[in-house]
Amino acid sequence: MAYRAKSIVSSWKSQSISTRILRLWLGVTWIYGGWDKASDPSFLTPGTVNYIGSQIAGFVKISPLGPLLNRSLEHATLIGWATLIAEFVTGIATLLFIAPRFFAFVGFATSVGLWLTVTFHVKPYFLGSDTAYAVMWLAYFFILYNQNKKVELNMERRGFLRLGSIFGLTGGFIGLGKLFPRASAATTKSASGKRIVKLEVLPIGSHREFKSSTGQPAMVFRTKAGVFAYSLVCTHQGCTVSYSGKKLACPCHGAEFDPFNGAKVIAGPAPKPLPSIKVKISGAYVVEA
Repeated sequence: MAYRAKSIVSSWKSQSISTRILRLWLGVTWIYGGWDKASDPSFLTPGTVNYIGSQIAGFVKISPLGPLLNRSLEHATLIGWATLIAEFVTGIATLLFIAPRFFAFVGFATSVGLWLTVTFHVKPYFLGSDTAYAVMWLAYFFILYNQNKKVELNMERRGFLRLGSIFGLTGGFIGLGKLFPRASAATTKSASGKRIVKLEVLPIGSHREFKSSTGQPAMVFRTKAGVFAYSLVCTHQGCTVSYSGKKLACPCHGAEFDPFNGAKVIAGPAPKPLPSIKVKISGAYVVEA
């Protein structure tokens, strides 16, 4: 432990001020990224608005890796775990200066992957943070590489102990995130009376998307019989369904629901209808009941 502390202090003193700032920013930000996911109860919970599967499904149409993402949907929860663990491990290793060049490259590769999947559609490109982080990780990698031409991960006994400390800290952070979850849109109670849309812009026979008071994507319909609404989170694996041809269809695995018959399943693997959301007409508005 004393040796590790001395090694961290020595590495810190040997770096320029600009390199220290870069190292500190990347390490802390990556740890925060892992914490943000670990403390979000909905990130790994199918059927919630922040579920990793719902996010991946949303990236399918906008990412150049769309076909690959579509195939990965069945393993969305595993991908979610891998992502948050990778962020924790990379951030901790960067701050503790353990295999720094290796993890700098991991950070670069992760940022490129996130750019191709999450922020590829952002215009202009510099508004997407993943490209900026890719450049920062690459710059940090070459700073370290020029200090020592070797890029290796020490697998001697001491190297294994260092890696063990990283994963131990990662497990601790994840445990704390689960013990002290942050409040999320998916876990807050519905707020009665929330305005959804004005009646004048929702004529009979029309529909309108909105975000429910629990944070989920939803859709309200108006017919001669009145108004009704459903969550747009598919009951199969949490993807977001869309309205097309008088039915709600899931783009991930083909589930289809009939919104005019209780959102019952009419095709595909979904096990149950879409959850209904209580709505009513109140004055000039449609509101949540």
